[in-house]
Amino acid sequence: MDQDHLRTLLEQVRVGAVDIEAALERLRHLPYEDLGFAKVDHHRALRHGMPEVVFGKGKTPEQVSAIVKTLLATSQNVLVTRTDREVVERLRAEHSEDLEYFPASGAVRFWRDRSERGKGKIAVVCAGTSDLPVAEEAQVTAEVMGNQVDAIHDVGVAGIHRLMQNRERLTEARVVIVCAGMEGALPSVIGGLVSAPVIAVPTSIGYGASFHGLAALLGMLNSCASNVTVVNIDNGFGAGYAASLMNRL
Repeated sequence: MDQDHLRTLLEQVRVGAVDIEAALERLRHLPYEDLGFAKVDHHRALRHGMPEVVFGKGKTPEQVSAIVKTLLATSQNVLVTRTDREVVERLRAEHSEDLEYFPASGAVRFWRDRSERGKGKIAVVCAGTSDLPVAEEAQVTAEVMGNQVDAIHDVGVAGIHRLMQNRERLTEARVVIVCAGMEGALPSVIGGLVSAPVIAVPTSIGYGASFHGLAALLGMLNSCASNVTVVNIDNGFGAGYAASLMNRL
């Protein structure tokens, strides 16, 4: 239930297309619905402009299925992150006509309302092919939240000419998400090329001294490019969500 759906419901009540009892039934689960093992927040879209997202890791297929079912009853779009094959098979059996699965990132989305809500384009950039799962999560998140996304892959600093060939695409974006592991230098380079906000995503890709993404995280936090901000290691979802909010301003 977001502002548009609530406004439509109230208008239907006003003109008599929906009676008061039916409207109350549709609003019954605001602000949340208690499933026993989870309290599903239907009010989040009204507060944030974005619906609740399901973090799939650690949940059973039965739990994810029940949460998705109740979200789909009130939302056009639903996103599940960090799922596994067992969860996907359960969801596909129940919602095969709507489900999109992205195996690299483990994301599942139901994208029934493809209206664009962003004011411009979000660029999702990854330094290397090994960073693709995190970049994919950011892209899927930004798209399902109503944004046009331009994906630019494998343009890391080890071959900087690859990045420079995409400079025009970068300057066209209102927000740029940059996913990089190893030493995490790519967001600083891109930050120096564009005037848009750059959301840096350190990935856990690298050799021993990269400390599973900690080296990239520290490098990004110490960026000399003033338009760079940083999310947690491998947090493509957080980057896609934040970029979506920025793109609506």
